[in-house]
Amino acid sequence: MEAAPAREPAAAGTFYPAEPEVLARTVDGLLASAPTPSAIEGLVALVVPHAGYVYSGPVAATAYALLRRSTVRRVAVFGPAHFVPLRGTAVPAVTSWRTPLGSVVIDAELREAAVGRGAGVDDAPHGPEHSLEVQLPFLQRVLGERLSVLPIAVGLSEPAEVADVIGALLPRALVVVSTDLSHYLDDAAAKRRDRRTADAIIARDPDAIGPDDACGAHALRGLLELARHEDLTVRLLDLRTSADTAGDPWRVVGYGAFAATRAG
Repeated sequence: MEAAPAREPAAAGTFYPAEPEVLARTVDGLLASAPTPSAIEGLVALVVPHAGYVYSGPVAATAYALLRRSTVRRVAVFGPAHFVPLRGTAVPAVTSWRTPLGSVVIDAELREAAVGRGAGVDDAPHGPEHSLEVQLPFLQRVLGERLSVLPIAVGLSEPAEVADVIGALLPRALVVVSTDLSHYLDDAAAKRRDRRTADAIIARDPDAIGPDDACGAHALRGLLELARHEDLTVRLLDLRTSADTAGDPWRVVGYGAFAATRAG
């Protein structure tokens, strides 16, 4: 059987630079500017934003800096389907995704595990989607050429459904949940709402996260459901808005970075 074609970048040149050298310098610069992280033992998941790098890149880099010396090579990235209606979760049929930095292999074993827990195989939600794609250049720069990924688009879902898929992948891969926080409030209102959302994330309270609190609410709530049942610790790494990075203070988007760890 002929292999499915690779997925080409949809967000290069808009959310991040399309030129390979510029993109590599941009990501490396964001990582170099991130705070030097304290050692975090038992890291199993990250929560990162997915806007244009000029806006959310510094916050995402705060999380990805934890992987600078990591031996992780397999990553499952969960994010919202912004453009294609979706019920449940969907993994791609293609065998690789391309970015300006090169191709990333889709992890067939992780895909099989996700499908075994109810994920569909459908490239349609992934085609125009930026929430998963923008994570790949960061992963390519911090983890290198041996990286394999499983992008998972998340639509309307119950937390337990998503938690079940995440749980099937966690023993084998690092999980990344891609979500921005509040949208288009003024900066002061956004900071108040995002602080409440951050407190709910740290408390592992999926019921306190609504669609107006995080655009990737379904994936995020699934991670928190799993964190509560498996007694994972969730730590805040960074919390800012686009007004703190490059945006208008009267109409901002909120960004948070978090790490989930397992004791022992």
